[in-house]
Amino acid sequence: MKKIGFLSFGHWTPSPQSKVRTASDALLQSIDLAVAAEELGADGAFFRVHHYARQLGSPFPLLAAVGARTKRIEIGTAVIDMRYENPRYMAEDAGSADIISGGRLQLGISRGSPEQVIDGWRYFGYAPPDGETDADMARRHTEVFLEVLRGQGFAKPNPRPMFANPPGLLRLEPYSEGLRERIWWGAGSSATAEWAGKIGMNLQSSTLVYDETGEPLATQQAGQIRKFRAAWKAAGHAREPRVSVSRSIFALMDDRDHAYFGRDNEGADTIGFLGDNRRAVFGRSYAAEPDVLVEQLKQDEAIAEADTLLLTVPNQLGVDYNAHVIEAVLKHVAPALGWR
Repeated sequence: MKKIGFLSFGHWTPSPQSKVRTASDALLQSIDLAVAAEELGADGAFFRVHHYARQLGSPFPLLAAVGARTKRIEIGTAVIDMRYENPRYMAEDAGSADIISGGRLQLGISRGSPEQVIDGWRYFGYAPPDGETDADMARRHTEVFLEVLRGQGFAKPNPRPMFANPPGLLRLEPYSEGLRERIWWGAGSSATAEWAGKIGMNLQSSTLVYDETGEPLATQQAGQIRKFRAAWKAAGHAREPRVSVSRSIFALMDDRDHAYFGRDNEGADTIGFLGDNRRAVFGRSYAAEPDVLVEQLKQDEAIAEADTLLLTVPNQLGVDYNAHVIEAVLKHVAPALGWR
């Protein structure tokens, strides 16, 4: 394992039990947690994007702010739902955030998951044409986005522009060199993992996948990762791809940890159904003393196949506690798994 970061959903609720009661709390604490994680030596700060929810919804202002407050840590998403995105406008936002961070953006995108409203992307002005599904639309938006990130001119210039143009067709600005190689696809199936490998995106695999074989989550994820790498190799891409998996991991170090997670009853995968009624397998949580965690995680096939591990954090417990969760894994678990 080469890199370890955190993944926050940015939940907020006015409940008095929550330390994140407003959107302002969620955004500002996300920045503070990224700063704290960098100071602890973590490699990445990633954020989930959900629309119509009391969670993080518009990632680029947050990513730019994190980029301005940090110096080393990778900054990313896992994932942006491409059904909602104007790919050309998104390329401008992504280029700006990447430049502000000094080229540290690791942008995870995907078709997305079931949302809070029915066909929420329609309210954003997007609808698949006849014969196309919303998943098809997401992949089409993705292909446009990736093409724009190549930095090639495509727009015919005005012969009488307000400002002088460089020669030839114009591209979107600002252009950030190398960002195209730092785009990840969040795959939920073998087919989408292979598609990501074919077109040259890195791979993200979450804490759930479509249940295609009846095997445990880690086994199915490991199989998808191998298929992704085979598709990548067959496509002839020059660079080595990256792969991340997400896990809920809590080292029980003190009374707080035992109170929050010591009685965790998610010691096994569970089966459920996603919005399209497809059967899915949801991964277990890991909560134990560090030496026990090490042995459990060594048996996780997908972690062994990936180069990056994203720790899902309970952000509503506040910055200080989440920094403690990250530090405990980095100090007491990760070295035994080959990190650093």
